[in-house]
Amino acid sequence: MTRSVKGRILTPGGAVDGTLHVGADGRIAAIEGVPVPDERVRDGAGPFVLPGFIDLHVHGGAGRDIMEGGDAALQVARRHAQHGTTALLATTMTAPIEDLRGALEPVGALCREAAPGAARIVGMHLEGPYINKGKLGAQPDFARPVALDELRALDALAPIRLLTLAPEVPGNMEAIAELVAAGFRVQVGHTLGSYEDGVQALERGARGFTHLFNAMTPLHHRLPGMVGAALAHAQFAEIIPDLLHVHPGAIRAALRCIPGLYCVTDSTAATGMPDGEYKLGRQPVTKCLGGVRLADGTLAGSTLTMDRALRNLVDVIGVPLVDAARRLATHAADFLGLAERGRLAAGAWADLVVLDRALRVQEVFVEGGAIDVPHAG
Repeated sequence: MTRSVKGRILTPGGAVDGTLHVGADGRIAAIEGVPVPDERVRDGAGPFVLPGFIDLHVHGGAGRDIMEGGDAALQVARRHAQHGTTALLATTMTAPIEDLRGALEPVGALCREAAPGAARIVGMHLEGPYINKGKLGAQPDFARPVALDELRALDALAPIRLLTLAPEVPGNMEAIAELVAAGFRVQVGHTLGSYEDGVQALERGARGFTHLFNAMTPLHHRLPGMVGAALAHAQFAEIIPDLLHVHPGAIRAALRCIPGLYCVTDSTAATGMPDGEYKLGRQPVTKCLGGVRLADGTLAGSTLTMDRALRNLVDVIGVPLVDAARRLATHAADFLGLAERGRLAAGAWADLVVLDRALRVQEVFVEGGAIDVPHAG
């Protein structure tokens, strides 16, 4: 089946007013249109056609948590697709090995064969267990040093495309080069490490930082900490732009410092649900006033969706739409090596989100297939 989508289309070479043609293979066949200067992109009435959002940090949504196993990941991927996410990493919590196996096994099948009506799950993000017990955040206390044999066994169940570790934990720094050589992409997070630890981790092959500013040593002018290492040296880092996890001013600082800064939701089962009690792995959490917290008040993931992240970037932070689209899709794709996603160009997968002038989702396509968007209009 072929289809065409008309609107102001954001391509790697800039915006055009025209038509995007989707081939029967689910890829973009061609894009035709008249170029629009970057400074005039928001002048039109829409619709705006952007690359589908790519979220590399998703714990849950629609009342379901990735750690549940079963069909939870599928239901999570369906809910996030309705908000413009076309590809994601199912993200685990720090947990015993048997819990991790139970979460990964059903995701493996979804990675091998796409499910209709859902965002494409392109692999796993193992957020722990290789983190610092002193910087758990909302993670349960099952932290332990890197174990390569354990990782390989989990990777056989579902592809681990990204793992978070604390480099200062004994044995973890030395393991980074071996992990990279084995094909794992490493980023630093849930860490009490110093600036020097961060720099050394990057030198050994770590590629980025997990939810920048959160669960890591902060920036001080005499002790720059892990945040300082990221701002001074990183090419890539995640950030959660829900305006609860990070102040808008800190987001602006990161945007100026880190070329490939990209947005994630760190979303939980509470995403898209009413206030109340939910689970984050083994942890009970409460959604109230737009946030998700442990009983002691610690932030425990978010209720953010990627379309809301886009509006926060553009309307609150002041990021131009063209740059915001890159930080919702292209930079994450580049970080993960997804050359055929995160950009609207001939030959790429037809993963796209269509928005109105207010940047509200109207249509979503995953590999050329239309997603039911019940809240559109």
